[in-house]
Amino acid sequence: MNFSNFFISRPIFATVLAIILTLVGAMAMRILPIEQYPSVVPPTVSVQAQFPGADAETVAQTVAAPLAEAINGVEDMLYMTSNSADNGTMSLSVAFNIGTDGDINTINVNNRVQGALSQLPEAVQSQGVTVELRSDSILMLVALTSPSGDYNNVYMQNYATLNILDELRQVPGVGNAEVLGGGEFAMRIWMDPDKLAQYDLTPSEVASAIRAQNTEIPAGNLAATPQSEPRAYTYTITAGGRLSSPDDFRNIFLRTNADGSSLRLEDVARIELGASFYGVDARLNGATMTPIIINQQPGANALETANSVRATMEDLAERFPPGLEYVTPYDTTLFIDASVETVLKTFIEAFLIVIVILFIFLQNWRFTVIAMSVVPVSVIGTFAGFYLFDFSINLLTLFALVLSIGIVVDDAILVVENVERVLSEEDDISVRDATIRAMKEVGGPVIATSLIMAAVFVPVAFMGGFTGQIYQQFAITVAISVALSALMALTFTPALSAIFIKHNLHKTRQSAFKRAITTPLRLFDRFFAGFTALYMWFVKKLVRFWVLALALTVAVGAGSYWLYANTPSTLVPETDQGIVLVSVSLPDAASLDRTQNYMAELSAAIEDIPGVQYSSAVAGYDILSSAVNTARGIMFINMKPWAERELTANELVGRIMQLGASIDGGSAMAFNVPPIMGLSTTGGFTGYLQSFDGASTRELYEASLQIMQAANQHPVLNRVFTTFNVNVPSYRAEIDQQKALSYGVALENINSALANTFGNGFVNYFSYQNRNFQVYLQNEDEFRKTPEDVNNVYVRGGNGERIPLSEFVTLERQTGPAVVSRFGVYAGAQFQGNPAPGYSSAQAIEAMEEVVQETLGDNWGMGWTGTAYQESNLGNTATLAIVFGILMVFLILAAQYESWSLPLAVLTATPFAFLGGIGGIVLRGLDTSVYVQIGMLVVVGLAAKNAILIVEFAELQRKELGKSIREAAITAAELRFRPIVMTSLAFIFGTLPLALATGASDVSSHHIGTTVAMGMASVAILGSLFIPSFYAMIASVSDWLYRKRHPNQDRQEQAELGHDNA
Repeated sequence: MNFSNFFISRPIFATVLAIILTLVGAMAMRILPIEQYPSVVPPTVSVQAQFPGADAETVAQTVAAPLAEAINGVEDMLYMTSNSADNGTMSLSVAFNIGTDGDINTINVNNRVQGALSQLPEAVQSQGVTVELRSDSILMLVALTSPSGDYNNVYMQNYATLNILDELRQVPGVGNAEVLGGGEFAMRIWMDPDKLAQYDLTPSEVASAIRAQNTEIPAGNLAATPQSEPRAYTYTITAGGRLSSPDDFRNIFLRTNADGSSLRLEDVARIELGASFYGVDARLNGATMTPIIINQQPGANALETANSVRATMEDLAERFPPGLEYVTPYDTTLFIDASVETVLKTFIEAFLIVIVILFIFLQNWRFTVIAMSVVPVSVIGTFAGFYLFDFSINLLTLFALVLSIGIVVDDAILVVENVERVLSEEDDISVRDATIRAMKEVGGPVIATSLIMAAVFVPVAFMGGFTGQIYQQFAITVAISVALSALMALTFTPALSAIFIKHNLHKTRQSAFKRAITTPLRLFDRFFAGFTALYMWFVKKLVRFWVLALALTVAVGAGSYWLYANTPSTLVPETDQGIVLVSVSLPDAASLDRTQNYMAELSAAIEDIPGVQYSSAVAGYDILSSAVNTARGIMFINMKPWAERELTANELVGRIMQLGASIDGGSAMAFNVPPIMGLSTTGGFTGYLQSFDGASTRELYEASLQIMQAANQHPVLNRVFTTFNVNVPSYRAEIDQQKALSYGVALENINSALANTFGNGFVNYFSYQNRNFQVYLQNEDEFRKTPEDVNNVYVRGGNGERIPLSEFVTLERQTGPAVVSRFGVYAGAQFQGNPAPGYSSAQAIEAMEEVVQETLGDNWGMGWTGTAYQESNLGNTATLAIVFGILMVFLILAAQYESWSLPLAVLTATPFAFLGGIGGIVLRGLDTSVYVQIGMLVVVGLAAKNAILIVEFAELQRKELGKSIREAAITAAELRFRPIVMTSLAFIFGTLPLALATGASDVSSHHIGTTVAMGMASVAILGSLFIPSFYAMIASVSDWLYRKRHPNQDRQEQAELGHDNA
């Protein structure tokens, strides 16, 4: 091959090329982002609003509904969900197609929101509606603590807001940093209704006085132009401004008298610099903490970002007041670090195993070194391809590189083994000439097999969505490494062979050490010779009885399909990430104190479990509905490093469930964290039951109970529950509007009085430490405990008299929802659940949809989010990827052989690849997943690669040596059996560390490692037996058809021209 001859003659040129590729890859590797997975989480835009004092249904109807209707259908939207809570907050999330520009998405949503603002209540508009691109990828949690108890939660929350958050948000790679619980500073005006009555005041009048005296007043200028006469100076006039301290607010005048006396705010209320919200309490191992959630920017280097955050916190900690400290109880990069470490360990093990396998077969250290020299070049050079394709270093690309060790060495083995064969057959040939002749024979197969491996993955490059992102990074990584290995096999390997291989090497006198090594190798050769003879006996039988071979192959294909169709499947397998989430639930309307006490007892019990490092508890936040709720809580349980514990995450989940049930007063539901953060909250599936004909809240609740009961009786489903509940105890203010109007009281004043006494009555803003915070009006706690306290609230009547609110307002006990959810524009009840043991998540999703249709009918449906949405829209993507991969292999082979029939002989190896891959998964009790699917693609390419070696040499035997079809098939099988077994064993044993991995990400490693190892073993054992038979069958049929169409053509001419035109 002239191309290779150039490099054989110029070995330094070949070496420089290899060095450059390695250096470029090494430089690219230093700047590539490192993350657990590529960007497979849909970009999400968040819309936040607040309606102070409103209940969940009111917020849903007046805030969430108008916004949802306006946003619905925005460009590239996948789905939209919203939660409206009974503390007046509304959170709406819009998920977009993977790969779209998050900034453009935010602009599009914001434009829709601006158009809907006029439909929102004035109180909501005055608070403001925020629209921002949200990163669901939590990088880490930093917690401020006060071990000595010098600082309370309010102080620490606001210390974080004023001194830490801005610094963290400037760290490269940080998408956002927020205090969980959000209790920012607020000026709290705690009113005393008795004193208001004493001084003949109403809450509305107090609010009006605060607004009048806590405001910026633009007072104008002196000598501003135009002036009739020139002036030397112009002066700005200031008049008052926003207040900034509790003392300023205490001195607000409520009334002044003619005698000079006055009534100030401090005379009727207690004023303090407090918090805007008191509904969340966070603790770390029982002590008060302020949690700071840090989100990663999409595409950022997780490890570098986390290191930068730690460095920033170390710098900030130097300025902390005495008694204030920080810890990092939740850090996802620990799992990423451990996963990368596990994969790198696997990489080294695979590299060493491949060296041993090659040495056993080649039995020459020079051959082994030459063959293995392409591995570092091909693997490290692949990182340059990462940079060009904007890839990251993640589990998928690292898995691909581990598999590539056994793949990239194939081409070099082919070259070295062929050089050795030529040298052994001709004693008088030089090493250089032997290398040239060997490259002439194998240059074509090297190119063909590399094209085949690349062709398998070509269709994947054009796939979109979640699976496209998953497949692309893995597939293109393998394709790049294979392309580089082919380049090295055509350039670097022959150059090294011509220089370092010695002629008559085996005939030289051996030392005692060499004899000690070669003796067991000779025993291996004898064993392999006997194994080869057994193999050839089977090959000859199958070549002769090809009908039997065809029947067995059809049976293998059918059996493989049946196994695949009946094996449980999941999108991405769960793995032990060293973190467990716990959702705590108390009876509806339970106070925050009760929730804190239950969580404190549960947290103490969990901390005693061996293997637990941190227990972070946040009372007042419901992780399942993503809403504030005093009767709910969330716990983050951090486990010790994998090497320091025997307890697994799933085992800890079971222990926590038992502990939760044993403690009176509440319940706890534990979850392993989802494999891909941002796609799911608690693993399993998440969806929303929707009514398409406008069912009421009560009807939706009753329907959700029916679905929950039916789902938990379904054999495919397990632990299905809904977060929707309309039986939360509450009170409804019934207003006698006619009577109120007859007293001259406006309904707006009644609503304002209720909000200013029982709720957080927002007044306006004040300035503190160069920031703006809110002013809230509310009764002291002793005056807002029971329904009778409404008797202490007064409004001003039309005649100027104070009238008790109880004259026309009664509080009636009722039940209602704490959170109202919407999916798209429809009201929805959120459901979460898991597949039953032995069933897949795909089957669980299908079962839930069946339950809804059978129980409720066509006017109801399920809308899916996160992992369930991706899986429900996956369809037959994996099947199409494999089918199109096989089609590309067929087309490449057809072009190479100029035949439509011979490629079929190569493709007959694929059923055996499927049998081994799916058979290994079934034997190990694993589910099929994305990892299994991409492993199947790899094995299909490798199966075709092995088959090509036999078919290619069989064709050479026929065309150049004139052998019969059967003889050519048998000879090719015998000639290529050793290199096929050698490359196959190198790949199989090279992937065993993946299949048997322990530690972080071991489950993912098992899925892909088992698929490729068992698939390749099946191809090596069974495929190698059947391929010669199918070659003989297809070549014979093709030859017969050709002779039938050209009966007078000379057979010799036919052999020269090739029978493959048939």
